[in-house]
Amino acid sequence: MTRPRRLIWTGCGLAVAGFWAFPVYWMANTAFKPGRDMQTITPQFWPHHPTLANFRTVVTDALFWRALRNSVIVTGLAVVAAMAVAFLAALAISRFRFRGRKALLLTVMIVQMVPLNAVVIPLFLMFSAARLTDTLPGLVLAYLAFAMPFAVWTLRGFLTNIPAELEEAAMVDGCGRFGAFIRVVLPLVLPGLVATSIYTMILAWNEFLLTYFLISSPNHYTLPLWLTHFTLGEGTEYGPLMAGSTLIALPVVVFFMLVQRKVAGGLTAGAVKG
Repeated sequence: MTRPRRLIWTGCGLAVAGFWAFPVYWMANTAFKPGRDMQTITPQFWPHHPTLANFRTVVTDALFWRALRNSVIVTGLAVVAAMAVAFLAALAISRFRFRGRKALLLTVMIVQMVPLNAVVIPLFLMFSAARLTDTLPGLVLAYLAFAMPFAVWTLRGFLTNIPAELEEAAMVDGCGRFGAFIRVVLPLVLPGLVATSIYTMILAWNEFLLTYFLISSPNHYTLPLWLTHFTLGEGTEYGPLMAGSTLIALPVVVFFMLVQRKVAGGLTAGAVKG
């Protein structure tokens, strides 16, 4: 690729990135503005009178810390459960041939295409009958059900790309099937587990619609549902709302920065020595 063409494509990529990043920047920018600067006719692309009052309003709210605890618990359990169940399901689909395997794959793909809005009411009715509404375990199960199709399909793709000959070679060298799995397959599929866990974390951390239908008690609010606390009958408190949204987004950004190397790592890098 010639240098001018490379510069053109780089410029296009930067323009697209800027287009997608601008709402996030505007959210953080608004979080540092006092109320009078939010309503100006001329947009302020940076805070002229920066303040931390909006963040103080958020962190001094006792309901915020309770919602943070609930979000951490629900997200952590949903990620761990989804990775454990989806990994075993994907391993069975990619490594074993059994009756109904293709039908199962097709079902997983179809379920993944069903929009969340179409299943909220059936989930609510089913959870009501099981007395799981307004409970954190019920919320974990709902997130798990919604994340499983994508997780199974994604991990199945990662596992399929790992040659079965690597496990066989390890077993020839003296490893048992479980030892070959731990020493060969698991390190190679780790980037896939990390990438899928990021998706599951973002899904559970930011989910609002399911939480809105399943949770009614403020003691069980998660962070996205807690944000409705700033939408009042007489108007919306945009400053605290943007400050709370900024704080909610930070854990996902930090988590991604910590694991980005494993996401970018090759699946079979270093698996076969020349």
